[in-house]
Amino acid sequence: MRALVADLSSLARVALTAAATRVRPAAAWSRGGILAMEEVNLPEPPGHGWVRVRPTLTGICGSDLKLLHGTGFSPLLTAYNPERRAILGHELTGVVEVTGPGTTTVREGDRVLVEPTLWCRHKGLPECGRCRAGEGHLCENLSRAGDLCPGQGIGFSTVVGGGWSEGVLAHESMLLDASAISEARAVLAEPAAVALHAARRWHGNGDRVAVIGPGTIGLLTVAALRRLHSGLDISVVGEPSSSSRPFGVDDALAAGADRVWTRAPAEVLALVAAHTGGTLLRPRFGRLPVLDRGLDAVFDCIGLPSTIDLALRMLRARGTLVLVGTAGRQRVDWSLVWWRELTIAGSVVYGREPDGSRTFETVREWLADPAYHVDGVLTHRFALDGYAEALSTAAAGPAAGAIKVALTV
Repeated sequence: MRALVADLSSLARVALTAAATRVRPAAAWSRGGILAMEEVNLPEPPGHGWVRVRPTLTGICGSDLKLLHGTGFSPLLTAYNPERRAILGHELTGVVEVTGPGTTTVREGDRVLVEPTLWCRHKGLPECGRCRAGEGHLCENLSRAGDLCPGQGIGFSTVVGGGWSEGVLAHESMLLDASAISEARAVLAEPAAVALHAARRWHGNGDRVAVIGPGTIGLLTVAALRRLHSGLDISVVGEPSSSSRPFGVDDALAAGADRVWTRAPAEVLALVAAHTGGTLLRPRFGRLPVLDRGLDAVFDCIGLPSTIDLALRMLRARGTLVLVGTAGRQRVDWSLVWWRELTIAGSVVYGREPDGSRTFETVREWLADPAYHVDGVLTHRFALDGYAEALSTAAAGPAAGAIKVALTV
């Protein structure tokens, strides 16, 4: 079968590709880059309860682009994901193509959502403490292969594969019925679950929040916050723009935002001060002011030093910063964290929420409800063979009018 494989086996090649993408982002998926189309063996279900899914639509995630560009991720995470080659694509919906022995909950031909994370039980390992608690996304055995493969799961392995291909392996417990959901909404299940989990990492102690980054995860975080807290005041911070109607504003408002700020950081802080009744305080050294009164929580869906720094300045004392974007090694002034007793909450993928619910189950219910306003998020579809144009479009983002870009098979 055809599959887009990322070759991370040579650190030198990865480093050279990362350097080249600073000048030309497409270097990662051009000749000599780390991503290429390959012919690989069609995977067969490895055991009881396993199936093969034919992806029909798979999203391009910002984390995929960061991996290909060598940005955002710290090398220390390779300890948890030691695979040196991976078929990418973890945001997928598809059709069950082949069922293995003992499969009871799905049948061939079923349309499904795919929760891509592998837990201990999927690898044939004794359950770790986190998996026993329903938190398989924090599995203590990520680095162990067991009977299958190490790593996080679909989209990070050549064994179970990834959605940028013609076939992936999944255990039936990783699948949810998608028959009541359009394909365009079904492909949003994984990022919507990421957003819902991030929204629940804040304990709701306040009434004013901001979301930085109106991309896929940012918009879905707004939609999740609105669904969870109907009376919450939600501001969105986008890229500075002089346009009277910058790209993404309408989508943010449709998702549930009360306003969108597309200004430079200093102007955003002034807007926060006006919004909260706070005062801008200017340090003797440094370019940006701080606030005496800010927002209750900020969700950073980008994870760059500049956005983390802005988020910290936007918060009130004892406010919460939820790091949703895949931040790696960053140079940030953390003084406000201790001076203002801020809480930093990391958020990674999904699992079981504080109320005992499964994140993906909740998202499936939301996606089947037209009142969950996410229809503008998927903006582009490309055939698998058109992956180079698809990736370039996704990397260009707003400049190409793109929010979520997906590959069809």
